Amino acid sequence: MHSRFTTFVLVPLTLTATVLASQTQTRPVTVPFELANRHIVLKARVNSSRPLAFILDTGADQAIVMTTVATELGLKTSGTVMVGGAGAGQQAGALVQNATWALDELKGFDQPVAMALPLMQLSTGMGQDIDGIVGTTFIKQFVLEVDYQTRTITFHNRDTFTYAGKGESIPIEFYRAHPTVSATVTSIGGQPITRRFVLDLGSSMALALHSPFVKENGLLGAQAKTVKLIGAGGAGGSVTGQVGRVESLQIGSYQLSQVLTVFTEDTAGAFADANLAGNIGMQVASRFKVFLDYGRNRIILEPSAAYRDPFGVASPGMAVRTEGDHHTFRVKEVLENSPASDAGIKAGDLITTVNGTPVGQLTLSKLIEMFEKPLTYELTIKRAGVEDDIRLRLTPRKIV
Repeated sequence: MHSRFTTFVLVPLTLTATVLASQTQTRPVTVPFELANRHIVLKARVNSSRPLAFILDTGADQAIVMTTVATELGLKTSGTVMVGGAGAGQQAGALVQNATWALDELKGFDQPVAMALPLMQLSTGMGQDIDGIVGTTFIKQFVLEVDYQTRTITFHNRDTFTYAGKGESIPIEFYRAHPTVSATVTSIGGQPITRRFVLDLGSSMALALHSPFVKENGLLGAQAKTVKLIGAGGAGGSVTGQVGRVESLQIGSYQLSQVLTVFTEDTAGAFADANLAGNIGMQVASRFKVFLDYGRNRIILEPSAAYRDPFGVASPGMAVRTEGDHHTFRVKEVLENSPASDAGIKAGDLITTVNGTPVGQLTLSKLIEMFEKPLTYELTIKRAGVEDDIRLRLTPRKIV
């Protein structure tokens, strides 16, 4: 499948306690966000730094900065912290001392930065520089109203917030600082299964089922069609599995059909955790306006105009990453018997133009969005060992 399945589910393994910042704003404050490969990106500062790009991730806990950013800003670090997540490995980072991060729009609010981690693959997978990640420690200071349609987050006072809309309140429980919901999955030709799932806005997937849950319920055997997962990874490295669909996913009274699903096969890491059935990601959450009300142990889901949109209309069957200034687009993996392989695209190819437009005028997110439409694209490719440019025609299609 495509690089949209990149996910960064951070699970801290060794952390020191942080002091929760006090809530200072009394009126709702609305902040715009960018979407980078289906990840929410907010502009923030560390110790009055230049504006930095922080991912909002409900699958993370404390504030993290990239190691390169910590070095650039001269942050004081000490000790070693080991962090795992999606994928079977771990990454080594350091604790950060005497540094805080803040949003310009939230006057008087800041919080400690807890860790510095390398996470080199994060920026190349997003197609832009990513400088940090914030999660539960931040979110629980407010009620966050996440509106994917307008690409804004409204921060409400957590103590005085009252909801008056037509959405549904869904109870949450916390597991390792991550919000979990009860949801029901029905596989193709199978019976409904109700378990707990992480609500993971830091995942660009729709639904990822943990490998113990997949194995326990024989879900891969029940699928009409699956293809190999490509281009997916997290803090622990690459994620292995198959991509297919489930008949339905039900959260509260909301039922979504033919949900694109990753059936993971990891033997270690977050997706091998038998305590949870899986992760519900951005491709589901973005069909709602989502209220994160951690203080009342609930989320509120309010269907948006995207609620009935189908999942996975088309795919090119390749994973693309950026290099350098993020305007160099390299094909990292190609799925067999896919539109990309049919077009003659190979791993390692550089895409230089799309329909005559130089890729320097595009972002990775825009390229992914284009390739999810079942249209024909004229590509110019540079290939190692081939002197002349190669011109190919790519027609994405539904492959699962």
